[in-house]
Amino acid sequence: MKNFKKLSRLLLIAFAALFIFVLAGCGNQSSKEQTVKVGISASDEPIWKVVKQNAKRDNINIKIVTFNDYNQPNTALAQGELDINAYQHKYFLDAWNKAHHTDLVSIGVTIIQPMALYSNKVTSLSDLKDGAKVSLPNDTTNESRALELLQSAGLITLKKGVKLASVKDVTSNKLNLKLTLLDANQTARSLGDVDASVVNANVASDAKLNPKKAIYREKVNKASKPWINLIATQKKDKDNKTYKKVVQDFHKKNVEKAIKKVYGGNAVPAWKVDLK
Repeated sequence: MKNFKKLSRLLLIAFAALFIFVLAGCGNQSSKEQTVKVGISASDEPIWKVVKQNAKRDNINIKIVTFNDYNQPNTALAQGELDINAYQHKYFLDAWNKAHHTDLVSIGVTIIQPMALYSNKVTSLSDLKDGAKVSLPNDTTNESRALELLQSAGLITLKKGVKLASVKDVTSNKLNLKLTLLDANQTARSLGDVDASVVNANVASDAKLNPKKAIYREKVNKASKPWINLIATQKKDKDNKTYKKVVQDFHKKNVEKAIKKVYGGNAVPAWKVDLK
C-alpha cells in the first residue's frame, strides 16, 4: 500500500511537471517575437528608433529601412519587401494607387507637416518683387499643395474645381512669379538660386530651416486632413493585429517628444490634433 501511495505521488508530480512544461512551451510559442519591416524617410529614423523601443514591449522587432525619395517606399511595400511604410500623406497615397494600380491602405496616422514658403533673399511676402523666381516640389500632390499655399498667400489664383492643381491651372499671377518645378528634396537646396521656395516640412527640417523664419506657412485646420501623414500597408494586411500594435506604439508620449526634438515646429502629432 505504501509503495502504491509513493508511486501515485511520483506520477502526480511527474504529470504536474509535464503540464507546466507544456504550458511553458505554449507560452513561448504565443510570445514569439515578430519582425515588422517599416520603410520611412531617412529624416524620421530618430523617431522610429523610439517606436522600435516601444514595440519591443509588445515582442515586436521593428526593422527600419530608410529611403531618400518619395517613390521607393511604396514600390517596396507593393512588392512585399516591406510590411508597412510611414512617410506620405493621404493625397500622395491615393495618387500613387491610381497611377500604379496598387491597393495600399492607411492603418493609422503619424504627423502633419505644414508646408512653408522660405527665402534667403526676402523676409516677408511683401518684399517679393515682380518676376520673382519661386521653386515648387514637382510630384503631383505636393505641386498642388504648394500652389494652394501660394494661393492662400494671395500670390496666385487657381482654376476652380481642380482637385490636384498644376502650374497650368494658374489663372492669375499678379507678380508674374516664375514657377520652377524641382524634386521635393531639391527645393531647400535651390534657395540660393531662387527668390523663394515652397518646401516640405521634412525637407526643411533636414536643411535646418527654421519654420519661424518662413515668409508664409500652411495653417493646420480641417483643410489639413488630406495632408496627414499615414502608416500604410497592403490592403490584405489592413487588419493585421501586429501592425495595429505598431500604430499604437507610435501614438505614445515618448514618440511625441521625439517628433518635437527632430522637427521642432515643422511637425505636429496628428493623433493629438482635432481638425473638426
